[in-house]
Amino acid sequence: MKYSYYPGCTLRTKAQNLDAYARASAKALGFELEEVENWQCCGGVYPLGSDEIATKLSSVRVLMQAKEKGQSLVTLCSACHHVIKRVNDDMKNVEDIRTRANNYIQSDDYYAGETEVLHFLEVLRDRVGFDKLKEKVVNPFTNRKIGAYYGCLLLRPSNIMSFDDPENPSILEDFIRAIGGTPVIYPYRNECCGGYISLKEKDMAENMCDKIKDSASGFEAEMLITACPLCMYNLNKSKAGNIPVYYFTELLAEALGVKDEVDNP
Repeated sequence: MKYSYYPGCTLRTKAQNLDAYARASAKALGFELEEVENWQCCGGVYPLGSDEIATKLSSVRVLMQAKEKGQSLVTLCSACHHVIKRVNDDMKNVEDIRTRANNYIQSDDYYAGETEVLHFLEVLRDRVGFDKLKEKVVNPFTNRKIGAYYGCLLLRPSNIMSFDDPENPSILEDFIRAIGGTPVIYPYRNECCGGYISLKEKDMAENMCDKIKDSASGFEAEMLITACPLCMYNLNKSKAGNIPVYYFTELLAEALGVKDEVDNP
C-alpha cells in the first residue's frame, strides 16, 4: 500500500527522528510513504478567521496532489495533521472557502475535500491493524510501563478530527500493548502542554508540563510517548517526574528491529 505523505517543516529540522523512524517502520510493515512534491509549510496553526483563505492554500495544494494520485494523505506531526484535516473539512463543507480557494489556485481539477487525511497512528490501527503489528514485533517492550501523552491537537475538535474519544482516548494505549508494553493510564494524558504560549509565558507552560509529568510519574510510568514535536519540546523543558519523553515512532522502530538502521545508517 502506498500513501501520499506530508512531513511538514519540523520533521525536517528539530524532529527528524520522528520522520526517520516512521519511514523505516512503514517499510518493515509493508507500506510506503510517498512524500508529496514541493510541499509548503501548513502554517502550524489553523486559521480561525472565517474569511481567511491565503494561509489555507498550502494545505489545499497538498490535498489536491494526494487526490491526483488517488491516495490517502498521511501526516505525523500533530499540528500539521490538525491544520490539514481541518482545512480539508472546510473544503468539503464550507462553500465560500471551497469556491474562493479553488478560484485562487485555478487548477483544472476542482477540489472539494475528496482526500482522506490519516495520521500515521490511524494507519497502524485501521489499515495495518494492531494485531498484525504485534506479529511483526521482534523486540517487545515487555514489562515496560509506558504513558501515552496525547495533547490537544489530535483529539479536538472531535467532530472534525474523528481521531479518538477526546475524553478517554485509547489508540496510543493500544499501540503500547501491540509493541509489548504496559500502558499507564494517568489523569493528565490529554491535557494541554502549554502549546504556543511557551514562547511568551514560559513559566506557565512549564507549570502545565510539570503537572503532566508528575501525574504520569505518580502512576509509575517509566517513560512518555507523544506524536507532537511541540509537546516534546515543552515536556522536555520540564524537570518534573524524572521520566524521559520519546516519539512513538522511536519505540515502534525499536520494537520492529529497525531502529539501528536509522541510528547507524
